[in-house]
Amino acid sequence: MSSSSTSTTQRYHQQFPGLVNKAYFNFGGQGPMPKATMEAIYRAYEYVQQQGPFSSKVNDWIQQELAATRGAIATELGATTETIALTENVTAGCNVVLWGIPWQAGDHILLTDCEHPGVIAVVKEIARRFGVRISTCPIMATLNRGNPVGVIEQYLQPTTRLVVLSHVLWNTGQVLPLGDIVQACHSHQGQVPTQVLVDAAQSVGSLPLNLPELGVDFYAFTGHKWFCGPAGVGGLYMSPKALETIQPTYGGWRGITVDSTGLPKAWKADSRRFEVATSAYPLCVGLKESINFHHQWGDATERYAQIVKNSEYLWQGLSLLPKIQCLRTSAPESGLVSFRLKADIPHQQLVQALEQQGFYLRTLVNPDCVRACVHYMTLPEEMDQLIRVLASL
Repeated sequence: MSSSSTSTTQRYHQQFPGLVNKAYFNFGGQGPMPKATMEAIYRAYEYVQQQGPFSSKVNDWIQQELAATRGAIATELGATTETIALTENVTAGCNVVLWGIPWQAGDHILLTDCEHPGVIAVVKEIARRFGVRISTCPIMATLNRGNPVGVIEQYLQPTTRLVVLSHVLWNTGQVLPLGDIVQACHSHQGQVPTQVLVDAAQSVGSLPLNLPELGVDFYAFTGHKWFCGPAGVGGLYMSPKALETIQPTYGGWRGITVDSTGLPKAWKADSRRFEVATSAYPLCVGLKESINFHHQWGDATERYAQIVKNSEYLWQGLSLLPKIQCLRTSAPESGLVSFRLKADIPHQQLVQALEQQGFYLRTLVNPDCVRACVHYMTLPEEMDQLIRVLASL
């Protein structure tokens, strides 16, 4: 990075209060909000109160802001607004799909061994209630060698109704070849069509995306990680074809149309049928502002290129340390850099000690490692400082 571009990033960096006076490497857990987002949320709450929280004017404003937020998200995903349902987070979006499929006894769900415990728990409960079978395929072993597509194809069964996987694995940072995986699943000649549900916690706001081109059925994401938006707002993309294969488990006034007497008439025709009722609407304003704020730095492709550049820089520095073992043997293709400590210090103890010095990372259980996340606005000096501290162990 040139000195001029570094200076620009430093000024941009100052717009995030959560990045000031610390070296923040937890974007994969929660991204800090820029000042503009916090101000937009406050102004929205203030406007609602000034106009009257349940007035016609505010109700019209809510519909406009919800539509604008869906539009901003859809543009980032290369999709249309009709395919986007607003949710609270990734898990909520996954639940919409998992409970909306008409499961039959004997159906099969395929997971990878790198999925989040929250999603695994729901899948296990579905298996218990409906007599659905579960298998887990060894994707973690393909981090440095192997073919993820081939592994998934090997584990598909005649009754595989759903494959659940992450686009970017939350523990190792591996970016799966999603388009090829989707094609393999859709081409599978089984007794039932095989759909793909993606946990997009680490990909939305990080990777440049065009979901229709990838062909994915369901893509659940959040706004509070790589988008650096407020916690409590996320979304679910459903392809037009996949939308017709699931039904709402929870319902409410936001997802229905009514007749002339005010009684429910039908579910809305698009993805809004999965939105339930009253939400903290100013948070949607905040997410839209965060998305727009990122555009000041560059488009999605440019931001991702800088994420990968920063990730490679940190990975290279860590790889030179004798007491550090990076999980990847080559430069990462995402902002997640996971490593192990080759010393008699528990990872949790290391992370706690680092936080006391102003470095924010996290531990993971499977695999047992420490995860550092870099965004496009992460500064070289922050990475250098972390490398020096770890070198001193």
